[in-house]
Amino acid sequence: MKKAVVYASTTGNTEAMALAVAEGAKASGADVVVSTADSADSAAVLGADVLYLGSPAMGDEVLEDSMETFFAGIEGGISGKKIAIFGSYDWGDGKWLRDWAERIASQGASVINGEGLKIHLAPEADGLEECKKLGAMD
Repeated sequence: MKKAVVYASTTGNTEAMALAVAEGAKASGADVVVSTADSADSAAVLGADVLYLGSPAMGDEVLEDSMETFFAGIEGGISGKKIAIFGSYDWGDGKWLRDWAERIASQGASVINGEGLKIHLAPEADGLEECKKLGAMD
């Protein structure tokens, strides 16, 4: 199984989550590709069996700019894909993840982790374990 982990991070919090997701994916026996949103190869990502996409909440709970650009570029090609979403936030209630999940579902893809995995600020040990478990999901 091939899994792709693509993320954007401004403070390192979502990057820490992404690396833990990738660790969990590798532990599940998957072939894992990890990339930042601004350098991800869209074709390689869309070739994966499961996509793990991460973005911090920005401004009025929206995706970080490079993730918005990356996701907009693949959005039309995700029908039938399994996708998990995650990210860190400072304030708010997770609106950016709920909105993202709706966008994904509207394109015919499955969000395999409901409304996404959100962690307030820096992930601590229990949050990193949640990320590893997410990475093991198929």
